[in-house]
Amino acid sequence: MSSRVPEEVIEKIRSSADIVDIVGEYVQLTKRGRNWFGLCPFHGESTPSFSVTSDKQIFHCFGCGAGGNVITFLMDIENLSFQEALSRLGQRTGHDIEISTSSDSAAAPSKAENRLVDMHEFAADMYHHILLNTEEGQAALDYLENRGFTREMIEKYRIGWSLPEWNYMSSALLKKGYTEEELTDSGLAIAREQSDGYFDRFRGRIMFPIMNESGKAIAFSGRIMENTKQDAKYMNSPESPIFQKSQVLYNFHLARGSIRKNRKIVLFEGFMDVIAAGKAGVDNALATMGTSLTSQHIRVMKRFAQDVVICFDGDDAGWEAAKRAAIALNEEKFKVEVAVLPGKMDPDDYVRENGSEAFKEQIIGKPHAFIAFAMMHARRHKNFQYENDLLQYIQEVLQLLAGRSTPLERDLYIRQLSTETGLSQEAILQHYRKLENKSVERNRPEAPAQAVRREPKKVTSLHRAERLLLAHALADASVMDKLAQEDGIPFISEEFQAIYVQLLGFYEEWNKADFHKFLETLKDPELRKLVMETALSERDPDHPDEEISDCLKHLGKHRIEQEISLKIQQSKEAEKQNDLKRALLLAQEVIALRKSL
Repeated sequence: MSSRVPEEVIEKIRSSADIVDIVGEYVQLTKRGRNWFGLCPFHGESTPSFSVTSDKQIFHCFGCGAGGNVITFLMDIENLSFQEALSRLGQRTGHDIEISTSSDSAAAPSKAENRLVDMHEFAADMYHHILLNTEEGQAALDYLENRGFTREMIEKYRIGWSLPEWNYMSSALLKKGYTEEELTDSGLAIAREQSDGYFDRFRGRIMFPIMNESGKAIAFSGRIMENTKQDAKYMNSPESPIFQKSQVLYNFHLARGSIRKNRKIVLFEGFMDVIAAGKAGVDNALATMGTSLTSQHIRVMKRFAQDVVICFDGDDAGWEAAKRAAIALNEEKFKVEVAVLPGKMDPDDYVRENGSEAFKEQIIGKPHAFIAFAMMHARRHKNFQYENDLLQYIQEVLQLLAGRSTPLERDLYIRQLSTETGLSQEAILQHYRKLENKSVERNRPEAPAQAVRREPKKVTSLHRAERLLLAHALADASVMDKLAQEDGIPFISEEFQAIYVQLLGFYEEWNKADFHKFLETLKDPELRKLVMETALSERDPDHPDEEISDCLKHLGKHRIEQEISLKIQQSKEAEKQNDLKRALLLAQEVIALRKSL
């Protein structure tokens, strides 16, 4: 834990943040009684075993054992250090703090990335100011207003304008104290090839900032006002240490609340589609950044919703992308629907031609089920008068049905296939069963591994005694003083020994019990799990001394039993080596130890 941040500041930040709100941004929580429950974000499960207790400000998973407070939750879910988690939480609660950074390589990237984010924030503010408050931005502002952009939309999405000059942004950033290396790392400037200096990547373009989950600018997409043969319609920031397209979902920072409220995500192909949807009142909209849907995208989406409506362009490329995304989401157990646009329209085209209400009600409000969309996709460009097209259509649909449909869905779609193709339901069902058997065979090897992972850890009497003894030590610093007087470390298991040593150091510094604070000193997530499990275990508050004494006796007995086993083994080895004198001495020691039990 950082010694540079005053303890009263840490406590103020911890107490200012509501753990239900913070965890709720990562996990869909449902209130049951006094606690909140959801699917654990730290391990795969289908039945909620993850609990958040508001009055105690703690979380705990009864499945995998993960647990802690609001700070350690951020440490575990985002893989942050204590200082980084504290800083992020401080920003949310209005307690900005300076975190110390060491000279090691692990800390350096964080500082460098923060500077790159600051550069993009500065650029976003400047572009936005030029568009709204200068004569140079008036033509771009008129263009946007003519295309239906209101002042409210421009401010909501922080839209701006980059001047058609070569290096005004580069010069401004250098004057702010950023280095030439940072200019190129950020992607905001490009080094000249045949002379010294830099020129701006974005010139004479309407600027759309791309934000991270915290709402900070990390990249840009610049659009020219009119199409010309010389300039690409859109120019995007290159990937950088703070911007990876495979991980970023556009509009996440604005859509998060609506997604939590609706329990549903509307997924688009590009950021302009999201803005068009926003005009229509579709606030739970996200978009990928010019890349296919990735596993990282899906992992982020899964934290907030299990229902997704896909709305991609109506051209062939859009249909293909929608099918790939739908399959990927379906395999991750999302409920997937697809909103289909007519012709080759994109969402912006549809909104401008048909209006916002029609888009929201007729397109987003009436999506097709996953299999229904798959059947529509499979029918495209096929002529059922040709046998090959007919058989290919059936094959494509049945392959998607196999392993992905309920019996009711299977019967419904097989009946529909029979009606469309003229083939009997029995013949189609027979072919479906062959495909389903192959699907089962393909997936069978994964089952044992999952079963092994989910098998609960056996709790032994030794573990119970160590956990109970540690629970008393966590709750009362004076217990630790008594344990320190024992000969050696009183615990036997390595993990409890590690916690005991760190708890000794904690009490030397703080001299009072505070398991929240102690959790935050532990870097190892597995040790944090064990401490949390221990802190939640029941103790006898009326007879602590007797309970502690019983635990120590049990551990002492276990230690003697271990010593007996070791001496028996040593005695057998001595007999094998004909060292009868040593074997006899060890046997006598075993007898004495057994008597002591």
